[in-house]
Amino acid sequence: MKGISSLAHVALKVKDMDKSLDFYVGKMGFPEMFRLHRDGKLWIVYLRITDDQYLELFPDGADDRAPGRDATGVNHFCLGVDDIDVVVAELNKAGIPLTTNKKMGADYNFQAWIEDPDGNRIELMQIMPNAMQLNAITSMKAGGHKVPVYTV
Repeated sequence: MKGISSLAHVALKVKDMDKSLDFYVGKMGFPEMFRLHRDGKLWIVYLRITDDQYLELFPDGADDRAPGRDATGVNHFCLGVDDIDVVVAELNKAGIPLTTNKKMGADYNFQAWIEDPDGNRIELMQIMPNAMQLNAITSMKAGGHKVPVYTV
């Protein structure tokens, strides 16, 4: 749709705000931007991923873990990385274990996976030169794009 320029933020309901802030700010390095209070209590904490992409953390999640990967709803969010090996090394230093080690994905991009304290799945993706996404964008920009269907 014309006028939409990006995915601006992802919002997560978290069980324990202190644990989530330790993970996202302390270990992942996303600086806290500001907090919003409503009716005298914490409502949202905004974290910066980039200048125009944010993570919103909402406190007082009801369950101990995010829904499983087969549940209807958001399955995961993905963080783009320039060099996956550098990011994996930084995660190791921060004490964040990989839930899936670095591998080549079906879309020809490198990926690795982690989880936050609430079990939200986070993909780390390094776009590679032969990525299906890049091929599709080239085709779309050239006009006459037909949606390819791949079997993996």
